[in-house]
Amino acid sequence: MYYNRNPEKQPDALDAILACRPQGADTPAKPVTDLEKRIRGALLGRFAGCTLGVPVEGYSVISMQALAAETGTPFPPVTYWHGHDKPDGYMHYGINPISDYMEDSVCCAPGDDDITYVILNLLLLEKYGKNYTVDNVGQLWLDILPIACTAEDEALRQLRAGTKAESAANFNGYVEWIGAAIRADAFGYACAGDPVGAAKLSYNDAYLTHRQNGIYGEMFCAAAIAAAFTAETPLDAVREGMKQIPVESELYKALEWAFSCEKQITCYQRARMLLDQKFGGMHPVHTINNMCAITFALMLGGNDFTKCISECVAIGLDNDCTGATVGSIVGACVGIDSIPAHWYDRFNDKVMTYITGYRESSIEDVIARFVKLNG
Repeated sequence: MYYNRNPEKQPDALDAILACRPQGADTPAKPVTDLEKRIRGALLGRFAGCTLGVPVEGYSVISMQALAAETGTPFPPVTYWHGHDKPDGYMHYGINPISDYMEDSVCCAPGDDDITYVILNLLLLEKYGKNYTVDNVGQLWLDILPIACTAEDEALRQLRAGTKAESAANFNGYVEWIGAAIRADAFGYACAGDPVGAAKLSYNDAYLTHRQNGIYGEMFCAAAIAAAFTAETPLDAVREGMKQIPVESELYKALEWAFSCEKQITCYQRARMLLDQKFGGMHPVHTINNMCAITFALMLGGNDFTKCISECVAIGLDNDCTGATVGSIVGACVGIDSIPAHWYDRFNDKVMTYITGYRESSIEDVIARFVKLNG
């Protein structure tokens, strides 16, 4: 059952959240140059980061190092994985065999929840517009989302049992896990250059399933992605994203801590050690520790797309989710021309999801639709 901690400093209502942001939060939107190239970079960057992370999702650093040694994969990985320890018959989310995530076999952007929610929220914005409601999210999920995990699974069960969408998170033990943060990207893409607008736009989606720092995780990611379209560096985008969440919240304070560690972040091992020391006992798919992992990866990688997603996956925790978000932020910041083609040239204009009626989509079509949402 959800328990509200320190509600004055960590509110759930949007107006109260906005009132608790730091000074200077209401920054005006900025015009985006090369919008199509940056959306292409962000989307393909997300797909690449996710695909790199899926085979080692939740693995310990030692287990990843061992798998890399066994399969001849560089580590941190600068290509997709060369082999795997899961059975050949394993189907991820019932969509793609594990071989579809391997270096020699990538033939599409293979399915995952981190990819599925990008397409689902594109459909949400197209069907209901940017003034969509929590009820709209709930109805869309009932209509076309067949399965979910953790917070999303619990909310979907509540919706199917007749619970109102606005109350679906009240019975949920996962309200601060990373599930809302991984759904943020579509709102950042739809508000390119406008972190304030992106954070607000993501709120109703987050509220269906999350509370407090879980909501702030989605608002932070949406804002950071939107800011990345005009930022000089991915870390600058993260700083802009922080402005859209309560300054006294646990997530904001954790991100402040992460920035205070910048001089200490010299490699992925050091980053993971600091995370484990700071957040010992926190679940590895919690929002707070994973947002700090994203920040550390961007410190290590700068504007180098490959190094950013490589170091992010090597840090671990929920590293398909964090790899996807890092890929999205960096891709929006540097654009498609600065992403090495080996990360996306075999996707063959095809992205897979488990959404009913949308199992396969054209990547080119998805890019064009996100560009249109900015019109």
